[in-house]
Formats: sequence, C-alpha cells, structure tokens
Amino acid sequence: MDIQLKRGLLDVCVLAAIKNEDSYGYKIIKDLKPYIELSESTLYTILKRLETAKMLTVRSAEHEGRLRKYYRVTQAGLKRIEEFKTEWKEVISVYQFVIKEDLHE
Repeated sequence: MDIQLKRGLLDVCVLAAIKNEDSYGYKIIKDLKPYIELSESTLYTILKRLETAKMLTVRSAEHEGRLRKYYRVTQAGLKRIEEFKTEWKEVISVYQFVIKEDLHE
C-alpha cells in the first residue's frame, strides 16, 4: 500500500478511536485491534503528528501513581474525519473501477 495513503488512513483511524472520549495510548491500540494492528511506536508517532497538526490536544493526569497522557480530538480533528468520509467515497469508486474486470471473470 502507498505509504501516504496508509499514513492518512492510520491518522483518521486514531482520530476516530478517540472521537467520542479522551483516551490514552494502550486503550487506543486496544480499541483499534479488531480493525488494524498498530504498534506502540507507530501510534506515538501518529499521535505526535496529529498534535503538531492541532488535530488533537494532550493532557497528563495521574493514574495509579503514574502520569498518563490523555488525547482529545479538536475541531480540526473532527473536520478531518468528515473530510475523510467524503474522500473515501471517491476511493471506493476508484477501487470499484479497478476490480470491475475481476468481477466479470
């Protein structure tokens, strides 16, 4: 898969995983696991990229004696999810065009 396409998909997956409530790294990985495998190192790279792009904010809170980072989607992050939904319709259309010959074999 094209690296840029994959990066965009992963970014939106992470945003969608925390869209409805603040979350933290381990929970994000756990929530995404039924849909996509994501390593901790990949997740934290994505989270940093999304924070830099102002698509999410980060706060630290103590949990069982340790500091845990919680992530929250911003308005820009919500907008990106909505843009993705629109873009994905075009991707599906292209995919259907590409496989149409396979369906007739």
